[in-house]
Amino acid sequence: MMLNLNGKRVFISGGAGVIGRELVQLLIADGAIVMVGDLVQIPENYPKQVMYRRGDLNYITQQELDSFNPEVFFHLAATFERSTESYEHWEETFWHNIRLSNYLMTLMRNVAGIKRVVSASSYLIYNKELYIFDQPQSKAIRLKESDPINPRNLTGLAKLAHEIELDFLSKTKSDKFTSISARIYRGYGKNSRDVISRWVRDLLDNKKIAVYKQEGWFDYMYAGDTSKGLYKLACIDAVGIVNLGTGRSRQVKDVVEVLKIYFPKMKVEYVDLEFQYEASEADTTEFRKLTNWLPERYLEDVIPEIIDFENSRTTAVSKKEIGNVLITSVSKKVPLVEAVKKAVIKINGGIKVFGADRDAACLSSHFTDGFWVMPRLSNLPIADLIAYCKSQNICLIIPTRDSELEYFSKAKSDLLKAGINVMVSDLNSVNRCLDKLLFSNEKGEEIFAIPSYLNPNESAATHFVVKERYGAGSLSIGINLDKESAIEHAKNFINPIFQPFVSGNEISVDAYISSSGDIKGIVLRKRDVVVNGESQISSTFIDQKLQQVFSKIIKNFKFYGHINLQALIDEKGNVHVIECNSRFGGASTLAIQAGLDSFYWIYLEAIGETLGNYPFYPSATSIKQVRHPHDSYL
Repeated sequence: MMLNLNGKRVFISGGAGVIGRELVQLLIADGAIVMVGDLVQIPENYPKQVMYRRGDLNYITQQELDSFNPEVFFHLAATFERSTESYEHWEETFWHNIRLSNYLMTLMRNVAGIKRVVSASSYLIYNKELYIFDQPQSKAIRLKESDPINPRNLTGLAKLAHEIELDFLSKTKSDKFTSISARIYRGYGKNSRDVISRWVRDLLDNKKIAVYKQEGWFDYMYAGDTSKGLYKLACIDAVGIVNLGTGRSRQVKDVVEVLKIYFPKMKVEYVDLEFQYEASEADTTEFRKLTNWLPERYLEDVIPEIIDFENSRTTAVSKKEIGNVLITSVSKKVPLVEAVKKAVIKINGGIKVFGADRDAACLSSHFTDGFWVMPRLSNLPIADLIAYCKSQNICLIIPTRDSELEYFSKAKSDLLKAGINVMVSDLNSVNRCLDKLLFSNEKGEEIFAIPSYLNPNESAATHFVVKERYGAGSLSIGINLDKESAIEHAKNFINPIFQPFVSGNEISVDAYISSSGDIKGIVLRKRDVVVNGESQISSTFIDQKLQQVFSKIIKNFKFYGHINLQALIDEKGNVHVIECNSRFGGASTLAIQAGLDSFYWIYLEAIGETLGNYPFYPSATSIKQVRHPHDSYL
């Protein structure tokens, strides 16, 4: 039994909701170590001590939960509709209720430290014939945990399914953790979507409120009391189900009367809809027996606080909402498009990924959510680019081709002013990478670049690599050529450069650099089979010393976002950097698979999130990537 949660690691799903915010305050005040996961942006004035993970928890990984290693799990995340559930709610309730609850417990059951699970269930599980009537009732019906169940709607069905799942896990994993499901009654609180808060907001705006079935009885449960109740349930060993309500039902008209005290001139429209009358109330006998506590707050003392809260809210504060993504020069980069889609869906399923290319029939146009036949950059004023992005609600641009990096780097400031982030580095760093002669002749011991020459006679080497100075260096490249052959081969290029031939194992290095300039993570990969300059078969490997070397190299530049370096490791283990691409590489999707979640991170930064709460979890084992043609059916 835990007397309190001081020093305990606590994970809360849906911790940005009205109950979650109250619970977080309780936990922080009691000295708990808290991690919260929720779909929405971190609330204003949220405790700084909280580790906040924004995104759809259907995509949280075992590694993330294992790393935090919670001892207590409060499962609050859910979606619901108050009265009549819509047809669209069918898919939403499966994804954010049934599927999410099952998925989180599938992971949580494997967490080494987990000891206690408290799930927010609902009284909607009880048979509605017990408390729903055709006529108004003189009093509410007290519902007991032993009463018959027959879920009232899809939300109730989802809650019942999870109760049964927890019961199953508690029995099969009884030596590891215990769980309890709290059947919560009609909630209300500050910054909520409940009817009381909606009425208060309307009345403050001098609007008329619509009242339905004023004779109905509800067990109104203040979110602050709900959070206290859940906290107390976390500190005991009891398992199964328990009601969490006040046990003091009130009629809808009682709420209206309290509001009249503060809004004596309020306008009320009594609407007679064709749904039935509810008369429900929690039997709190079992809850009081378990916790020696009952909810303490009443409508009369909470409603004034809600009014003060709504009065004090500032409408001037603007938060950056989610937007869409534009990938330029998508060409046939289908794996890249799919990687971006997988990244942004972790944040919100409504985010669209647009593609842009000069070729209207390009392969990737079939895999994006929208497509723009983009003009040549030389014919595209920044104002026109911004206008297109605004028209499609685009908040992030991902350039993918070397020749467009300079354009976007120059436009970066104007785009940011328009609320559009772009994954591109500082202009000086971009140009130093695009010009292979300039890059290879970088001064300093920490670059390790293979030197380049405009004339092979400038070098003492006997054998050379010949490549184009600008653009894709692998095209028509000449490797291990003697001086005479190198000079002859150079005639195939517009701006040839010569590099001494270095023998060694070729590797690629992928890294993500945050907006603050910090290296978020590095992944090393072997280029096992190379075709036309791109890795056909690659495999990751771990080498701490090499990672430190490449970290020092990267810090010589002002990079932002995903970058890719090519290097050779000679037989003595020395590093020879071939080139650096300040963009996502052709086979860099392997780095994402290995934990370098670049597109997820860049999108988070685009919507104003800092990356401190989103650790890099590198794969502990080697991963092999085989790139091959794949059939898709659209």
